[in-house]
Amino acid sequence: MTTFAACTFFAAFAQTADTTKPQESFKLSGSADVYYKYNFNRNATDNKTSFTNSQNSFELGMISLKVEHGFKKGSIVADLGFGRRAAEFSYNDTLNSKNGMAMAIKQLYVGYQVTDKIKVSLGSFATHVGYELVDAYLNRNYSMSYMFSNGPFFNTGVKADFAITPYLSAMVGVFNPTDLKSVDFSDHKYIGAQVGFTPVNTPAKVYLNYLEGKDTAGVQNHQLDLVATYQVNSVLGLGYNGTFSTYKNSRMKNGEEGSQSVKWWGSALYVNLDFTETFGLTLRGEYFEDNDGLKTFASALNGGHIMAGTLTFNYKVGNLTIMPEFRLDNASVDIFNKHSGAPTGSTANVLVAAAYHF
Repeated sequence: MTTFAACTFFAAFAQTADTTKPQESFKLSGSADVYYKYNFNRNATDNKTSFTNSQNSFELGMISLKVEHGFKKGSIVADLGFGRRAAEFSYNDTLNSKNGMAMAIKQLYVGYQVTDKIKVSLGSFATHVGYELVDAYLNRNYSMSYMFSNGPFFNTGVKADFAITPYLSAMVGVFNPTDLKSVDFSDHKYIGAQVGFTPVNTPAKVYLNYLEGKDTAGVQNHQLDLVATYQVNSVLGLGYNGTFSTYKNSRMKNGEEGSQSVKWWGSALYVNLDFTETFGLTLRGEYFEDNDGLKTFASALNGGHIMAGTLTFNYKVGNLTIMPEFRLDNASVDIFNKHSGAPTGSTANVLVAAAYHF
């Protein structure tokens, strides 16, 4: 997921009159978020994306504590999450994702700075694929997109980051199957890669992401993902995320094995307006297509697609961000339900969230 923060440590040097020695680098940070949500269908099951599965309820999101330490060429990042959001993020590691007291290791990896331009990391890290991030305060919208919710969330393995030029970067890695920190029942591995272009004199960033491999059931997956941002001026900023994911040897709806290729894909545009340092808004428009019924439309006979619009206000008071939000989702198939239980193709909700970080 890529605001694309890679925690890189380097040895800092402090010089005195008679000695020069490397100095350790240490950072402690954290965040917390809470929210209230009301669904106009009065149905908690209408939410088909991550982390906001509630109706007419005050909810705790996640508490995060992150420790970063570096000395000479070595470094470590340990990022822990507590709460329901953390449990849903690490759904393969938590027995009950609805447990509000669940604890999850969001990230844990050690790094070695081979040269000034090459760093190797081993452990578990937030995925390089996608625009949105698990920590609420890092997103402009509080509710999540369909592309984020259908993953991947994180990758566990080894990766190498390359600073090729001041504006061109790359990453290659070998990982466990998606969202698994431990795999002792499968030899399958994934290959991941990223190319980043961040020109110095232009307020634009472009990341091309790739992930492919066989999951634990032997299904071959290829995912290509594009993230781009452009700051038009001090008020207007734009973001884009597009993802295309294909599967081969997938099990067909009748339960038989098949060699056909199936897919899902999505595209989202983010329009960010910051009128002052304390007040702004973000409009997210997303189109998500799942005609093969792999993800959101798994219960639909012929799959379907969905269009979702989300308007989120951001009011910042120091490190606190208050986020009132309105969201409307319209699907081609009746995958939502009214309070009476009657199926419907649309759902709308409002929420108010608060996120704090230090």
